[in-house]
Amino acid sequence: MTDEHSMTLDCSGLLCPLPVYKAGIALGRMGPGETLELICTDPGSLEDIPAMARQRGDDLLSASGDAARQVFVLRKGGGA
Repeated sequence: MTDEHSMTLDCSGLLCPLPVYKAGIALGRMGPGETLELICTDPGSLEDIPAMARQRGDDLLSASGDAARQVFVLRKGGGA
């Protein structure tokens, strides 16, 4: 856990659907407004994680990286 985010989840080396699955579990354990920093190395995450956030009602605060490494910051919404 970092001072900046409520939780950090490193999914490096995992391929779809595991980053989405693990992020969903982590967000499900968090309270509304808490933030998750998610680190991935699966290039599919660039599309999968924003789609997951929209479907769950969470906020994608930032997405950065390239095909080799992606870092997302998500804020847990109140509805999921």
